[in-house]
Amino acid sequence: MTKLYGTWDSPISGAAIAGGVSLRDAQWNRGGDCLVWWENRGKTGLLQAQAGGQAPRDLTDATLNVAGRVGYGGGAFTLGDGKAFFAANGRLYSQALAGGAPRAITPAFGSYASPAVSPDGEWVAFVHSYEDVDGLAIVDAAGEGFPRKLAYGTDFVMQPSWHPAGQQLAFVAWNHPQMPWNGSELRLVSLARDGDGAPRATDIVTLAGDQDTAVFQPEFSPDGRFLAYVSDASGWSNIYVYDLKRRIHSRLTSDEAEQGTPAWAQGLRTYGWAGDSQSIFYLENQRGFFSLKRYDLAAGASELVAGLEEYTQLEQIAVSGAGNKVAMIASSSVIPPRVISVDASGLTIHRRGGVENLREDQLASARAMRWQGDDGQDAHGLFYPPVMQDSMPPGAPPLIVNVHGGPTSQRSAAYYSDAQFFTTRGYAVLLVNHRGSTGYGKAYMEMHRGAWGVYDVIDCISGVKHLANEGLIDESKAVIMGGSAGGFTVLQSLVDHPGFYRAGVCSYGVSNQFGLLMDTHKFEEHYPFWLLGELPEAAELYRKRSPLFHADKIIDPIIVFQGTDDVVVPQAQSDGIVASLKRRGVPHEYHLFAGEGHGWRKPKTIETYYKSIERFLLQHVIYA
Repeated sequence: MTKLYGTWDSPISGAAIAGGVSLRDAQWNRGGDCLVWWENRGKTGLLQAQAGGQAPRDLTDATLNVAGRVGYGGGAFTLGDGKAFFAANGRLYSQALAGGAPRAITPAFGSYASPAVSPDGEWVAFVHSYEDVDGLAIVDAAGEGFPRKLAYGTDFVMQPSWHPAGQQLAFVAWNHPQMPWNGSELRLVSLARDGDGAPRATDIVTLAGDQDTAVFQPEFSPDGRFLAYVSDASGWSNIYVYDLKRRIHSRLTSDEAEQGTPAWAQGLRTYGWAGDSQSIFYLENQRGFFSLKRYDLAAGASELVAGLEEYTQLEQIAVSGAGNKVAMIASSSVIPPRVISVDASGLTIHRRGGVENLREDQLASARAMRWQGDDGQDAHGLFYPPVMQDSMPPGAPPLIVNVHGGPTSQRSAAYYSDAQFFTTRGYAVLLVNHRGSTGYGKAYMEMHRGAWGVYDVIDCISGVKHLANEGLIDESKAVIMGGSAGGFTVLQSLVDHPGFYRAGVCSYGVSNQFGLLMDTHKFEEHYPFWLLGELPEAAELYRKRSPLFHADKIIDPIIVFQGTDDVVVPQAQSDGIVASLKRRGVPHEYHLFAGEGHGWRKPKTIETYYKSIERFLLQHVIYA
């Protein structure tokens, strides 16, 4: 019997999605014979280790929640000789890779991220945040002394990296109102030793970057000759090296592609030095599709690293100093995330992050899409058609328009559980990388300056019209869905274009721009200045782009999700919208999840989230 689109029996349930593991990072020890990765199981972060050909084993347990807690997190751990150093439960810990009990090396105050071990293994530099004051600090690796300040004076710091000689430290710094992808600086700290042997900063210089140029991920070459980094000075995030002796900057890559990524979190890596300092392995993002390349410094050229053709999303690269074995987290639109490594002998899968009980033809593959809006300018996205059935229903399928957060972000050709959840039920899915997204060059990203709520809204609508004109979807059954900044786009779209979408799905969406400016966390508290403008001059624009003040224009059914502990988009942002919907009798549901923050971590929450959306869309889209 042929079933309607949206009602197909799917092998992917909310419970199955909730039971998956989130893979966050992977790193080699200095000897290159042990791989450690950080994963989340529900709300708990743990480290797993695999030495040689042994089976993986838990290095930490659930009593310690491994997580960097500065900004959006990240940068949870690093490895030294025989030890892991990690952030958990508001402290830094050391843990022998061979096993045993962890040891706290800092007191429990403030938030920690991005630990970096000195070459002699005696000191750990780290990013610290306390009472909205951020900076680089340092502590002895044994935890016998009290941490000391090392480099303060800017609003934010990230990505500390030691010179092999231990006499210099590089890091990235920036100040409000910039975000790190708008303008940041590469800084170099010269170190001297106090009487007790503790390093202290004697000089800090800026080597690259400014208020309009973003830099990312400083890494010294193993021989100490070069300092590599990523800069968007060319209009694309390319790799550069700074010759420390000659004091000369050289741009290595020149492709119109991204070799960096927006620094939404600590500890992000897109390249790594080979052990002999003669080449750099790096990840290249070509409009949402990733590849691994190697740049040969002597030849001055790049080559594609073979063996990864089935993967289209690569992240968190880590290069072993011994043998140039490259580890990373890899996936594709039809392969859930895995921790893998590749070298001359081939590819090894170390960890699978999700259930892999389906063939690739049972899942939807991403297709890169480009279309023109009514103004003639290009927009980008990824299209997932519904998974083919033996007996397809007549007509075209309904569409889920999924808007990423940020809004300075990108949906790439990775594995998305939500896309597969819908396509296996008979929906088409469009992941919109609207103007203002990253991955398509700096000029494309900067189109969001002062225009949040414009291009994101109209590019979603033109994407729907493009797919309808191609006969790929039923325009009358389009749904818009998003969270955080994507949730704002959902609300703004329903305000500006009532009746265009059949329904909306909004998770912790921004409804009041004034409230966001006053109540969000430090990392983004000045972000609206770039997205909308300075106050008080832009006050009228803030009001225009605040769906809460125009909520009476929302007439389409909408389901709203919110966490009670969200410090990025607080609960009041959703409460106000829902109050208007309730007062005017607009069909809606409101799901408030106790103990959840900016995103869902509890398995029960995730299961409820998907079940609720499925039921809501059946009622208001499929059977309406």
